[in-house]
Amino acid sequence: MTGGRASRPARVLVVEDSAVVRHVLVRLIRDDPRLELADSVETAEEALRLVPRLRPDVISMDVRLPGMDGLEATRRIMAECPTPIVIVSDASADPALQVSMNALRAGALSVVEKPAGWPVGAAGGTAIATQLYIMSQVPVIRQRLSHGPAAAAAATLPLPRLRPRMVGMAASTGGPQALSHIMGALPATFPWPILLVQHMGAGFMEGFAAWLGTQTKLSVSVARPGEALRPGHVHVAPADTHLMLGCGDEIRLSNVPPLGGQRPSANALFASLAREGAGAIGILLTGMGEDGATGLKEVRRAGGYTIAEDRSTSIVHGMPGAAERIGAASISLPLGQIAPHLAAIATATSTLAIAGAEARLP
Repeated sequence: MTGGRASRPARVLVVEDSAVVRHVLVRLIRDDPRLELADSVETAEEALRLVPRLRPDVISMDVRLPGMDGLEATRRIMAECPTPIVIVSDASADPALQVSMNALRAGALSVVEKPAGWPVGAAGGTAIATQLYIMSQVPVIRQRLSHGPAAAAAATLPLPRLRPRMVGMAASTGGPQALSHIMGALPATFPWPILLVQHMGAGFMEGFAAWLGTQTKLSVSVARPGEALRPGHVHVAPADTHLMLGCGDEIRLSNVPPLGGQRPSANALFASLAREGAGAIGILLTGMGEDGATGLKEVRRAGGYTIAEDRSTSIVHGMPGAAERIGAASISLPLGQIAPHLAAIATATSTLAIAGAEARLP
């Protein structure tokens, strides 16, 4: 992006095979002074030809297209000409949901619900336009993550002196890609429950949880009120609902107003974990804004262990960067080192527990 980028509207390439939806998106873009239409096309093949020439600031990408689908188009664009991509998808269609989630894993930045027709409700139209504008500001790059060297590097990290009982994890922009990487690298024997907040449109949360379950050996589900925490299970915050630790290791859900504009809020999750002291690990991953930073600091101040994703792998370093600035992170790690480090802490904790039990034997 050029030095004068901030002084001009963001140029949008629309990729959508439905004439009705394409018309709606074009109208939304033309009606928003922050945006400018670069072009609109019906197929991924047309988009691939145009991206190197037009150099749009952001792409609105459908997932179900004639010929090449939006997932393969995302992979090709991110490999050949990295550009911010917003997936515009039907949240109610399971096949489209799976493709949308895999597109996020392949490098797309966010997903918004497809408009049904014109006129679009004020909130829906603003949400789509705002996502396109915000994501146009993200300087996407090619990223290559390797488990081998990362695991070797993680093996040399000092291990904290604590006995965790649970993990809290939060992400926003770039989160599905980061979370699939971490969850996919955790062993099936991972011993602790994981409470997870991911900022995402309400219509996609059930599909996101189902998709995340296909990326990991751990079990995954949307959290339910009063549900008991389970070892090796990922409890995902429901749509538009705060996820917190309740009394007696139970899930607590709340519809109190958003915190810092977010519901679910990473700060709400981490603040509830802070009372566990050294029994909690908090992890804050890629994302815009500052949600999670103050809550993570509460976990650290209470004696827990806290990890922020390092700038070198963050799609957007806003949330973890905010945590680093206020001293909330015990350690900052590249994405590829987080799962091996967690596994090493789990192994060390298990060894300590066995040693302690043997020492108590008569």
